Amino acid sequence: MNEKRLFWGSRRGMLELDLVLMPFLERVYPTLEQADKESYWKLLECEDQDMFAWFMRRQDPEDPELQRIVTLVRQTTGPDAKFPQ
Repeated sequence: MNEKRLFWGSRRGMLELDLVLMPFLERVYPTLEQADKESYWKLLECEDQDMFAWFMRRQDPEDPELQRIVTLVRQTTGPDAKFPQ
């Protein structure tokens, strides 16, 4: 997926999601393995309400691929973020 599509796909209808996804896209996405990048693309196809529930730790995705990328996003965004060096 090209950079412009990733950028616009990561911009959501909810500010809360933008505040999670945009830093992840800028800081973490470039460091991911190809399989995780593909999982991120799959994540961008999900509904905003589902992603919001996942990132707020209210629910977890049933799909293991999505669970992995959601976990990575959770670990690398927010006040306790640990970005790869």
